[in-house]
Amino acid sequence: MRRPTLTVLATSALLALGAAHGPAATAQQRAVAASADRQRLVPLEGGRNFRDLGGYRTADGRTVKWGMLYRSGSMHGLTDADFRTLHTLGIQVVCDLRDRRERAAEPVRWPDAEMPRVLSDDYTLDLGFLPAGSPKDWTAEKVRAAMAASYPRMLEQFNGQYRRMFAELLAGHAPLAFNCSAGKDRTGIAAALLLTALGVPRQTVIDDYLLTNTYLDPAKLLGSGASPSPLSALPPAVVQPLLAADRSYIEAAFAVIDGHAGGAEGYLQDKLGLTRADLTRLRDLYLTRG
Repeated sequence: MRRPTLTVLATSALLALGAAHGPAATAQQRAVAASADRQRLVPLEGGRNFRDLGGYRTADGRTVKWGMLYRSGSMHGLTDADFRTLHTLGIQVVCDLRDRRERAAEPVRWPDAEMPRVLSDDYTLDLGFLPAGSPKDWTAEKVRAAMAASYPRMLEQFNGQYRRMFAELLAGHAPLAFNCSAGKDRTGIAAALLLTALGVPRQTVIDDYLLTNTYLDPAKLLGSGASPSPLSALPPAVVQPLLAADRSYIEAAFAVIDGHAGGAEGYLQDKLGLTRADLTRLRDLYLTRG
């Protein structure tokens, strides 16, 4: 049998990035998920890591509103009942961060009557972050280092799409959802930027990122039976850091943000065009007292 090529493995990896193949959730992460008054994971039959960002407390004592901001993986598997659920949630806009190949491989067939406005870019995802050489020579350490190095690159590559997401939110176009394929990497950075802009403390932002390890089933992404993913040919020790939500990955993005002149607020202003007035408006729109 012919071995999977690097290109096939890389593409499959990126289509599946974010699976819950990492370490078990810590007690603190479980507490973040369970402390909310409402269910964080939206109960969808064919959902993939689709969850509400509501309920998080901010540094000034306010709370992110429920039912306004959603993060997700691919919505390809949504059923008719799921589409009705999303219609009931009133989602107006979906920012689909996937590239053209991902969207072609997993199209979302929205019912006309329930279709939100979907925003996406026709681009090709940069695979240059993957370790050099044949995948059979990869090690867990190489993969983990490569993944951490990819996050600062994603801040730049998806800057335009993150700017567009904030523009939609500033215009009051919500409820809004944003997604990539698994809802971990591109989506994780988007959620981190958004929660930071809203004033959510850093540890809570990181805990939200790590919840992918609780809410995403790796079996659904790795495949089985007649159609296993090429990733299944790799040693589990190599697959794990590739698919996990690892604290070091999101911290690599925050290192860039914090290292910017003026820290996070300076980054949001200079890189994403968010003035202090914009931040005030975002917080007035999407936070609540009590």
